[in-house]
Amino acid sequence: MSLPAQDAQLLITGGLVIDPVQRTQRIADVLVQGGKIAAIDTGIAAQLPARARGKGGPPTIDATGMVVAPGLVDMHVHLREPGFEYKETIATGTLAAVAGGVTSVACMANTKPVNDCPSVTRYILERAKAAQLARVFPIGAVSVQLAGEQLAEFAGMHDAGIVAVSDDGMPVMDAELMRRALECAKMFDIPVIDHAEDRTLAAGGVMHEGAVALRLGLRGIPSAAEDVMVSRDISLASLAGGHLHIAHISSAGSVAMVRQARASGIHVTAEVSPHHLWLTEEAVAGYNTNAKMAPPLRTEEDRQALRQALADGTIDTIATDHAPHHKDEKDVEFDHAANGVVGLEILLPLTLQLVHDGLVDLPTAIAKITSEPARILRLAAGRLEVGVPADLVVIDPTHEWVVSSESLLSKSKNVAFEGWKMRGRAIVTLVDGRIVYDRRPESASAAS
Repeated sequence: MSLPAQDAQLLITGGLVIDPVQRTQRIADVLVQGGKIAAIDTGIAAQLPARARGKGGPPTIDATGMVVAPGLVDMHVHLREPGFEYKETIATGTLAAVAGGVTSVACMANTKPVNDCPSVTRYILERAKAAQLARVFPIGAVSVQLAGEQLAEFAGMHDAGIVAVSDDGMPVMDAELMRRALECAKMFDIPVIDHAEDRTLAAGGVMHEGAVALRLGLRGIPSAAEDVMVSRDISLASLAGGHLHIAHISSAGSVAMVRQARASGIHVTAEVSPHHLWLTEEAVAGYNTNAKMAPPLRTEEDRQALRQALADGTIDTIATDHAPHHKDEKDVEFDHAANGVVGLEILLPLTLQLVHDGLVDLPTAIAKITSEPARILRLAAGRLEVGVPADLVVIDPTHEWVVSSESLLSKSKNVAFEGWKMRGRAIVTLVDGRIVYDRRPESASAAS
């Protein structure tokens, strides 16, 4: 191996290095120089010039017994800024991200003002640059003010830096508008991220329609509210072309339709949220408002269908749908509580649990939260190979910890997994070769 001539910036030694693109793993060292990955090989430390190995040499992270992977990519995050800074800010949201090993986040457009024009897109990017933590990739609105009546300014927003369009939080009920959105997005080679929900079927519902809702006396939302919109939008994608991405898929029926559409050659991708992989409608028992989300938690049959679809590739990626809310918006009657939960800091251990459960192998699990979302959004992220930016995470796969809302770094604490015992945690997170979060005990920035 021939090492680059310049001095090393950082050396990570002895870790299990995961290449999610090739789906391979091997024990190796990773050399970082100039903010990029300069070499991946065994015994790099011994081959450095003597001056680099001695006093004043590069900082070294001993990753023995740990996993070295690309920084995680979460393609479905609500950072809330501008307009809802009391819930989350770009600074607090990206701090929570890097604490969870997430180095790239794509943020939804339902801010105030809505990200439906270039000026809001630029503002988000400026605030992210000031925070200097995770990379932020704005998602623009499909429609002006999320009103579902007029297409937003796709061209201007694309020039400003959006990577997709979505009215997430609000379904696009007008089929003609959705068709035009797919056609327009195709011109810019960006996906339309679909909040698939028929509002007429879901109207007034607060959880999944079924026996649990009946027992609790709560109005339900049938799976058909999602299924009919997934069916419609797959048909529109077939007609218009373009890339349709189904956000937070939650029902077995929707999974079956996505599987069939992909087999037919329609460009459809899909994501699943951790809470839909791990929880069911039973979590609402006791009127737990941190189990209230849209789409709602569904049945055990749906949950198993989602897990199988993730394993067989029908579902491409896991995305948190990180949705922070102030405690006053959750500490109310279930009917009036806001939808959504935070998830950036627990994405990694819940994904690793899929490996412990034997559902997928480790490289595939890592791909679901790195290279796959990057592929969907056409991002230069989620890869671990020479020459790419050194956005990396060092993971201790055996680290056991208990989720405590008060210890989370997100500004809001509405977590659905309070008290759950987790295994696996991000220990060091790098962006552009800079250590942006460090949980090692000897680190001055270590956190519990």
